[in-house]
Amino acid sequence: MKFSTLARNGLPSLSILLLLFCLMLSVRAAAAEDGQHLGVASCAGSTCHGATSPVAGTNVQLNEYVTWVRHDKHAKAYELLLSDASKRIARNLGIGEAHTAKVCLDCHADNPPANKRGPAFQITEGVGCEGCHGGAQNWLSSHTAGPAHSDNVAKGMVATDDPAARAGLCLSCHFGNQEKFVTHRMMGAGHPRMSFELDTFTQLQPAHFVVDEDYRKRKGATSGIKLWAIGQAVMAREHMAVLADSRRNRDGLFPEFVLFDCHSCHSSMRNKDWQPRSSGVRTPGMPHVNDSSLVMLQVLTNVIDPSLGQAVSAKIRTLHRDGATGMAQLSAAAGDLRDLTAQMATKFAASPFDGDVMKNMIRALVQAGLDGNYSDFADAEQAAMAIDTLIAAMRNEKAASEEQLAKLSKSLDAIYAATANDETYQAGRFNTALSGVRAALGG
Repeated sequence: MKFSTLARNGLPSLSILLLLFCLMLSVRAAAAEDGQHLGVASCAGSTCHGATSPVAGTNVQLNEYVTWVRHDKHAKAYELLLSDASKRIARNLGIGEAHTAKVCLDCHADNPPANKRGPAFQITEGVGCEGCHGGAQNWLSSHTAGPAHSDNVAKGMVATDDPAARAGLCLSCHFGNQEKFVTHRMMGAGHPRMSFELDTFTQLQPAHFVVDEDYRKRKGATSGIKLWAIGQAVMAREHMAVLADSRRNRDGLFPEFVLFDCHSCHSSMRNKDWQPRSSGVRTPGMPHVNDSSLVMLQVLTNVIDPSLGQAVSAKIRTLHRDGATGMAQLSAAAGDLRDLTAQMATKFAASPFDGDVMKNMIRALVQAGLDGNYSDFADAEQAAMAIDTLIAAMRNEKAASEEQLAKLSKSLDAIYAATANDETYQAGRFNTALSGVRAALGG
């Protein structure tokens, strides 16, 4: 099944200078500065966002609540905590009931502190409006009156239209931040493996907004390819931040294994197909850092700014080399890469990502795999979503003929078939699929 074959709305924008890049990496870490969370009911009135169908003559659809409650999985996030699987995970972790444990509620619901909950707030609503847009107390009135979007953001509304802010917000649950984190213990207890890519996950959500001329005037717009590129930079920064933080990169005697590639340990002892990679030094028999976002950034920078790409490649090699030496060395190397991600994100925001760049990016993604850099499932998974995003962007920008786009879309079937199951992933099969993408691209 394809992750993101929907047409992309929005045009490339050069307005994203990532002023909030560092601040928004922990968007919800600033929850103490939120206004009160008033609950979904504060948004769901029939004259606000609770219409049963889009309303003509308005600059928003006004049926956003209905879209959320009927089609968005975030609305069911709390209910999932009542399932037998969640009860088993909580029991294994010894944390009591899943639907009352803070560690679960922090991501399966909008979970502000007690003094930030308004009279109508209900934790059982799951990840509601304010879970993403911030506590509404300080901006609800001005939002209803319709001033500039920037005014509402200044009052505490989360700027989800900004790619870096959106990525930081999403990753706060789909990876973690300083307040909450999906640990290896949680996965050992039964929690699913975490995976994220900003553009793909944006497309998978039922859109409750339309990027039309009015939207562009009020908020600007960002293409899918920029969402992907900037999202990779934010994801890498978050990952490297944890690796560099001695308070979060360990679990007792051991490293925090969730930061490492799952299948460097979770594979059959009969598996003898380990091999070195061209993108970085690795040591046989040792767990290695999950570097899937770094591999994508290496491809991006090599196409957009080769000199920056060389710096990224050197830092990745150091990460793998020093990571086999000790945690202190790993932390230092991760800190260097973390500092480099802001430069990469700013470079991506200013790049036009035209048709030639898109095609060169796909070729580079394919070549990285054929060079042996997608030996891990996580790398291949990110590459698959990246190629899909690029093909969709080419279609949206009319950067290729319909015949070529049809061939590329067909080649995606083999890409997704090869990444359908992380337990049975074979790099050779994925590389064969990558060769099909290269053939469809014409070189």
